[in-house]
Amino acid sequence: MSATGRPVSATGQPVSATDQPEGATGRRAGPAPDSAARRPLLDAHLVADHRGFRLDVRLRIAAGEVVALLGPNGAGKSTALRALAGLHPLTAGHVTLDGVDLDRPDRRVFTPAERRRIGVVFQDHLLFPHLTARDNVAFGPRRHGLDRRAARARAEEWLDRVGLAGYARQRPRQLSGGQAQRVALARALAVDPTLLLLDEPLAALDARTRLATRTELHRHLTAHRHAALLVTHDPLDALVLADRLVIVEDGRVVQEGDAATVTARPRTDYVAHLVGLNLHRGRGDGHTVRVAPELTLTAADRVDGDAFVAFPPSAVALHRQRPDGSPRNTWPATIVGVQRHGDNLRIQLDGPVGVAADVTPAAAAQLRLVPGQLVWAAVKAAETRAYPAGPARPE
Repeated sequence: MSATGRPVSATGQPVSATDQPEGATGRRAGPAPDSAARRPLLDAHLVADHRGFRLDVRLRIAAGEVVALLGPNGAGKSTALRALAGLHPLTAGHVTLDGVDLDRPDRRVFTPAERRRIGVVFQDHLLFPHLTARDNVAFGPRRHGLDRRAARARAEEWLDRVGLAGYARQRPRQLSGGQAQRVALARALAVDPTLLLLDEPLAALDARTRLATRTELHRHLTAHRHAALLVTHDPLDALVLADRLVIVEDGRVVQEGDAATVTARPRTDYVAHLVGLNLHRGRGDGHTVRVAPELTLTAADRVDGDAFVAFPPSAVALHRQRPDGSPRNTWPATIVGVQRHGDNLRIQLDGPVGVAADVTPAAAAQLRLVPGQLVWAAVKAAETRAYPAGPARPE
């Protein structure tokens, strides 16, 4: 923590994020590193207490891997990041980076933030207002022992890498928000951090700048040879930038895995909402899952015992009367909300289970869908996924 009380990076710098070219639309290039096949660069068990809240999260990140830490507000994401950065000491557990213990309370080991090879990019571009962009970036290398000339040369190299070669003499007040974030990213990377931490780096940007920044950040993370942790609440940022997702709720990991696994098999209501699925828990018996005393759903998958059932809102069809043929996944429901959702309307239903359904405006008008109306909901078994409700975190 700086003398002003502002958070600083492991190089002693307050830091932020980036702004850049347009069009990030995919995951990181190349296969994700197999973190289980080799010793992780970061091995951490974060146990920290803060104002009555307890964080208990395990994180392992391999060299060249980007992990996204997602969760609702108050889940513990920022506490985890601050604990890794050395801004919040652990109560128990450990932080081991490249084989070196940085924080291990049981052995009375604690490395201050400024001595950790960790770069931090915070949501707000916390640049030194009295320094030029070049001197902001040079600050970290100077703290690491480079002389003034060498540090400035490195800073100019990094400003060129982030597309700001012509802004070296500008002060933060003369930069746009996206440009200031690019300076902050350059400052974090200029010390070649073993671990790069990004705390909601795109949250403060407008939509256009956010798209351009995400593209450039994707490029830099792909080239980063060490470990990186992205803390975000935005699933798009996580899906575009990260190799692996770790979901936390109430200070605990509730699910982790690659994007395909997490989006296909959500394990909590938060994760289901994140990926846009209806999720219900019940008891499986072959191809049926009882999700409520008066409702059993048929699924394409076979599952026995404790199980989840998931299906997208687009798979839910609505009828004013019980549909002919009596499809197996049919139940009466009451409309409790109607909202615009992209080009469609999202209908919130109450009944044996709460469900969201997406319908076109034309269909809504034809059915005269309004809150309080009784309807019949139907979902085809072929569009319903069922899977075991085992441990959320792989052992």
